[in-house]
Amino acid sequence: MGIDYTLIGEGMKQIVPWIRASNLEFERIDETGAVVFLPDTEDTRNHVGGPHAAMIFGVAETAAGAVVMANFAELLGRATALVVSAEIRYRRVARGDLRATAVLTRPADEVRAELADGRRPEFPVRVTVTSADDTTVAEVTVVWTLNPDRRSGAAASGPAKRPH
Repeated sequence: MGIDYTLIGEGMKQIVPWIRASNLEFERIDETGAVVFLPDTEDTRNHVGGPHAAMIFGVAETAAGAVVMANFAELLGRATALVVSAEIRYRRVARGDLRATAVLTRPADEVRAELADGRRPEFPVRVTVTSADDTTVAEVTVVWTLNPDRRSGAAASGPAKRPH
């Protein structure tokens, strides 16, 4: 693909100030997945002393976004990556540092083909969030789309279809 995966995390920190403010660390990013680390700090805790639910979702969504960047960065000049929906299941009370591991669950080539056909592809990214002791504390599915940018000619073969 020609993508320097080491630059994706740094680029995301520049584009999304929340990532920088939350002290998220990108441990791994490539086309197969991403791992994002959230250190345990007093500022991110809830009323029971664990990471706040918003922080758990945030680290998961960030990992999902890194997978999108790793697989589709070359398309983002002619399409905008957007979250369509997300579902989170909190499994256990989280304690300490968190690690979010994300994987693309639809073949990237299918997504690219739909975009090339002028359609607006949707694709899920599944994320597992674990605590410091490797316990699964949350399972998240983030559904993304690549919205063709009509100005760039990405949708020249027809109008973009709205998501269902």
